[in-house]
Amino acid sequence: MPQGQPNSVPNDGLTTRQRRNRPLLAVHTGDMKGKSTSAFGMALRGWNQGWSIGVFQFVKSAKWRVGEESAFRALGRLHEETGEGGPVEWHKMGEGWSWTRKRSTEQDHAEAALEGWHEIARRIEQGRHDLYVLDEFTYPLHWGWVDVAEVVETLRQRPGFQHVVITGRRAPQQLLDAADLALETGKLKHPMDAGQKGQKGIEW
Repeated sequence: MPQGQPNSVPNDGLTTRQRRNRPLLAVHTGDMKGKSTSAFGMALRGWNQGWSIGVFQFVKSAKWRVGEESAFRALGRLHEETGEGGPVEWHKMGEGWSWTRKRSTEQDHAEAALEGWHEIARRIEQGRHDLYVLDEFTYPLHWGWVDVAEVVETLRQRPGFQHVVITGRRAPQQLLDAADLALETGKLKHPMDAGQKGQKGIEW
């Protein structure tokens, strides 16, 4: 709600403009669909503002191209060709750890997840992007592959104006406590309840 008013104004010495323009850490968790979709919607708004967008997927199979990936890659090309919007980078940080574990050992997946996080941490230190989408990043945190305390400290100390959105089920409480915005998706109804499988254009 662009014209929404806060319930209270803290006595923190900041102006309204300064308080409005602080970078945010958002966490989208819960068991229902929509977490990544919501994060990519935020990324679209950021792209429209000319922000540099960095998407890092931690669980989706490297061979599975979701609809958002194709769309954002096209937006990245549009920016390169016309200057419209902002630059886009899309990276897959693994081979689908939650669904295709047979392809590698758990140690391989854990090492890949940690390497992916270290790359993101380097980019945050350098201020490479304006908005980071860490898609399904709660899984390596939940499984203990990446240290939650290290992630929280890195995000709290990030320089400049860098927004971060993290998605996935079972977000650690420490991450939720550090977030400026946290949402939890809950199911009221789902087509699968009636035996209907996912379909293109809706799930991918």
